[in-house]
Amino acid sequence: MNLFFLLSTRYIHPSLHELCLFSLPFFCSTALIPLACASLAEMNLLGTTVVLVLLAGAWAQINVLRPQCDSPEAEEAALVAQDYLNAQHTHGYKYALNRIEDIKIYSKPEGDTYVLEVDLLETDCHVLDPTPLANCTVRPKALTAVEGDCDVVLNKVGGALTVTAFKCKTEESTEDLCIGCPTLLPLNDTTALDFVHASLATFNNNTVDVTYTLLEVGRMSSQIVSGGPIYLVEYVVVEANCTDGACVPLNDIMAARGICSATGLSAAHKVDCKMFSTLMPVVDANNTAAPAPALPPVVHVHSGSLSPKHGLRHHKLTTLHNPQLSGLLSAESAESAEVVPVVPVMVDAAAADPAPAAADPAAADPAVAADAASVSASAEVPILVMKRNVRAAPGDVGVGIPATQVDPISLVPVCPGKVRFF
Repeated sequence: MNLFFLLSTRYIHPSLHELCLFSLPFFCSTALIPLACASLAEMNLLGTTVVLVLLAGAWAQINVLRPQCDSPEAEEAALVAQDYLNAQHTHGYKYALNRIEDIKIYSKPEGDTYVLEVDLLETDCHVLDPTPLANCTVRPKALTAVEGDCDVVLNKVGGALTVTAFKCKTEESTEDLCIGCPTLLPLNDTTALDFVHASLATFNNNTVDVTYTLLEVGRMSSQIVSGGPIYLVEYVVVEANCTDGACVPLNDIMAARGICSATGLSAAHKVDCKMFSTLMPVVDANNTAAPAPALPPVVHVHSGSLSPKHGLRHHKLTTLHNPQLSGLLSAESAESAEVVPVVPVMVDAAAADPAPAAADPAAADPAVAADAASVSASAEVPILVMKRNVRAAPGDVGVGIPATQVDPISLVPVCPGKVRFF
């Protein structure tokens, strides 16, 4: 049956009719002619289904972008995710970005949706510490580093990135553990908590006109030394109101807070406390209204056992936040098992080196060529893959015919990105 007869008599769906006439003539010639023998209903259903599948596949390919994990846009989104995750973290320590594992950008008319996989590392700055994250130190492996693997979904509208969902898994680093290094203890270890009390009492005995009480235990470790086991603890204190020997945290936003670190045993130890800088309200000279007080992050007071984390040895990042049920978070926030694609980058060898191939010293001198090959093989990225046809023997090709040279191809990995710490 003639194709144009099919189209002119509208044997196909009206919307498919215009699509075939103006947009997909090749598709019509290969897909619709065999449908002429089918009934009108079957042809309309099958033809519409094929076109919808074709258009859906084209839409998905065009609107899913995979920028490099170290690109500026990926870095911007990862830093927004880092700051947001730290703001949701109400216990323990701040986390710093270590690596961008993967990024996908779904482009839509109303805005772009970013889906990130990031690795974070625990720092030595508590969430109550106003020290900027850039000035915090990542905890080394010897002190049992803590890692956070997070999937984060962000929306970008009007140039502004906002986090809409995240999922995190926090665990201790088990790489390069050393013999004799401190070992993390559960946050409810009774013997270590007794040491916390003893060291805090020592600190309070050396202060004047103020008494501090325990706000939160950050970390507790034990280490075997020549004299036996010792404890290493970190905990947050707050200015207290004490009556008849019982102390409760001072209910004042300007109450002094700080972090203490102690080493030793209950009978003999060293303790050092650093008070956080007081958060002062920001005053606008052009505003006559009273400024709102600058509130510190909310940290729940641990009474009784001093820690609700039964058996845990570190504070975890907030695990899940997905109010819109986006469906974009992976089943488990861990390293992606997806094969990382590479982007071939074509380099114009003629533009880079106007000299002919025969004048290349590597082609003239085999020793130079061997050295060049060893250097290129040891490079990490980008890798220049030079493919050259060796000049054939005189009997194989005519004299004067130059050997052909294929332009070099650079294979640049898209993801994961660079490791910032370890």
